[in-house]
Amino acid sequence: MTISRRNLFKAGMAAGAALSIPSVLRAQTAPADARTVRMALGGLQIFDPVLTTSTDTGSHALAIYDTLFGIDSKFAPQPQMVEKWNISDDKKTYTFQLRDGLGWHDGTSVTAADCVASIRRWAQVTPGGQLLMERASNISKRDDKTFAVALKEPLGVLLDLLAFQGPFIMREKDANRPATEQVTANIGSGPFKFNQALAKPGASFTYDRNEKYVPRSEPADGFAGGKIVKVDRVIWDNIADPQTALAALQAGEIDFVWTAPADLFAVIESDPNLALQALDKTGEDMFVRINCLQKPFDNVKARQALLHLVDQESMLRAAFGESKYVNTVTSMFGNETPVSNDENTGWFKKGGDPEKAKELFKEAGYAGEKVVILQATDSALFSNASELLAATLRKIGVNAELAPSDWGGLVARRKNKGSIVDGGWSLFISSDAEATTGQVVSAVTLPMNGEQAWYGWPQNDEYEALRAKWADLETLEERKALAREMQQIWWDYVPQVLAGQYVAPSARRKTLTGFIEMPALIAMWNMKKG
Repeated sequence: MTISRRNLFKAGMAAGAALSIPSVLRAQTAPADARTVRMALGGLQIFDPVLTTSTDTGSHALAIYDTLFGIDSKFAPQPQMVEKWNISDDKKTYTFQLRDGLGWHDGTSVTAADCVASIRRWAQVTPGGQLLMERASNISKRDDKTFAVALKEPLGVLLDLLAFQGPFIMREKDANRPATEQVTANIGSGPFKFNQALAKPGASFTYDRNEKYVPRSEPADGFAGGKIVKVDRVIWDNIADPQTALAALQAGEIDFVWTAPADLFAVIESDPNLALQALDKTGEDMFVRINCLQKPFDNVKARQALLHLVDQESMLRAAFGESKYVNTVTSMFGNETPVSNDENTGWFKKGGDPEKAKELFKEAGYAGEKVVILQATDSALFSNASELLAATLRKIGVNAELAPSDWGGLVARRKNKGSIVDGGWSLFISSDAEATTGQVVSAVTLPMNGEQAWYGWPQNDEYEALRAKWADLETLEERKALAREMQQIWWDYVPQVLAGQYVAPSARRKTLTGFIEMPALIAMWNMKKG
């Protein structure tokens, strides 16, 4: 194999980083034994999956909580905590019975009352839950193991709603907290227990195998089936610097890096002890989310300006360099979902159209207002793309300013609906798993229902009237037609701007195998350390 000067330079950088890891970090990252896995997963700060859609929080919840239904590798809902269910003849009442062996980490039993409270809390903040509550006349406990959902009218997608970004089931006393107040107990019924005594906020969190967990008998399949834990402990390390994380991986001090730094792929591939593995084969759609409440982007012309300004190929190069893992994307439903389409995509132009963007900002009456871009510095791809976005805006005369923080800080600040003066924001870069973008009734970024919408809070009643029809359509052809109507409005309103599609491989030591390959979240079960 011929090693280029560029790759040799990268290898030297990585080796140098390995030598420069502080001894304290080395001590923290040394695995205790062969059944302990150390994973660099991100800066986990919020533990309550109802309070945020952050993938860090979702992966934490997937470890310690269980779900009523899970999605399999074909994205179909499968029973998880539920043993059996039936539907009334008029299709308005679903009755669910929990399976045996479900217990909380505090030693008490899971009951139907826990499930009812968890559904109600989740339903306050998620698109799928909001749809369920619009259709439900009652959600009630029948006995300790049985609960029912009574509907005012049939809802054929109910099981999908409970599986796709559905509720993580919490104890009733936790789920009775307001949806705006964080649950901090971290006590679930899932395959891992959160070790509170070993928690080191900002540094690491520890998850121990739940010895009393009773997995389903079916083989593991996506996030469904038997959740069999094959290690004793998982330690979630927060190593913000990607190069430091890779150096620790090379040294055997950690076993896994969730998002491998793109400019070091060649280093990873040339290391006989390491492997790249894409856990999400469908990839992510990167986007610039827009605050539709505050100037200048409360004006549709300013939002449309961004549509013409963002050059996807440049954004992808900034995030990944020259990579085989990237592609442009123009449909709000991604490139490869069943309802992807080309409606109203005439704005897409190779290289973007800065002059058109400048013209639209002028039409919007832009008067030099500060545009604050939230920048997650511990995500190399989002951070680099944010810097390019800021530079591109400045080139056309926009007063753009970066607000750097770690991802946890971004997640906290993006909740602020106030002005820039009051700590608000204008733009931030994130991504959606493409597999979820076609799930219109449950995808969190797709609603445009104002105060109830995802961060940015877009509002368009005509679009929402179309989205409300989705749950009652029976054929794919009907959904394709509706998707085109929705996309026409979406790109006229512009709640967010696409910045490209990518597959982000993880890096692991070859001794760590058995990963569940699914979008967005990391499943800690099934993996084993050789």
